[in-house]
Amino acid sequence: MASTRVTLIGVTAFRISEVASLLGVSADTVRRWIDSERLPARRDEQGHRIVSGADLAAFVRSPADRGGTASSSARNRLRGIVTEVVRDGVMAQVEIQAGPFRVVSLMSREAADELGLEPGVVAVGVIKSTNVVVELPQ
Repeated sequence: MASTRVTLIGVTAFRISEVASLLGVSADTVRRWIDSERLPARRDEQGHRIVSGADLAAFVRSPADRGGTASSSARNRLRGIVTEVVRDGVMAQVEIQAGPFRVVSLMSREAADELGLEPGVVAVGVIKSTNVVVELPQ
């Protein structure tokens, strides 16, 4: 699939389809955000709506667009569906598919049981890490 990312005078900008892909929402949702002026956009030379990288980053960082969460120092929240739970006597391995991301958590079996984690349950993987590897896509 060809990239829909464009560069305007040294600033990275994204078309609606790439914004949707990056945020794990539909293109229609992105259009609604733009139409309601929650997400700034402008038109390129072909008339396509584009969002600057800086505007997209600000939108993602804004508290109003994060949804309600309990107070926590963890900032990485990936909402998805539990796809597999493997339990043994003491531990459980829980897999969550959050958009294009597969999140795997190891926890006590007791915690998995108390949360009622089973395939099909909607859950949020909350991630806090002091070691994050950052790569650029090819």
